[in-house]
Amino acid sequence: MDMRVEKTRRNIINAFLQLRARKPLEKITVKELAALAEINKATFYLHYHDIYELSESLEREVVQSVLHGIGHPENIFSDNRQFIRELTTSFVANEQLIKTLFEGTRSSSFVSIFEEELTAVILSVHPDYRPSVESRMMMTYLVYGGYYTYFKYCNNGIKAVLELIEKLADGIVSLYEE
Repeated sequence: MDMRVEKTRRNIINAFLQLRARKPLEKITVKELAALAEINKATFYLHYHDIYELSESLEREVVQSVLHGIGHPENIFSDNRQFIRELTTSFVANEQLIKTLFEGTRSSSFVSIFEEELTAVILSVHPDYRPSVESRMMMTYLVYGGYYTYFKYCNNGIKAVLELIEKLADGIVSLYEE
């Protein structure tokens, strides 16, 4: 990729993250982003259709980054303790970006996108896998429950929160297996 194009893209992203840390997505304009990124509006539109496309692109990149931090995400059911440990480590590594990008009206988007991408990873590793409604519900419960529990209680000590999430995940999986 042309270094100038990459530099412009980095400037756009950095400016967006600065603005997003201070204000809701709906309040960010292309005009102020372009001024902060030191580009003109036309240059922004060469890269993105609008602010929402930029935001969604970055959100997906963060979700992919979290997924890449998990050695074998397809093992969510077979080795859920390892999955939860790696997921939590990956959350922590991406925590600031997650908090910045997924604030306000976007708060529930992370888990939704994450679950969608996790399902895609599982299907890429196991193309014949056809999850039952129950296993899809269990994965939703584990993903959403673990995410919200972690971010609500992580200030009480990550290790203690992680241990409880692991115990809860074990209990849910063992109930399902019965």
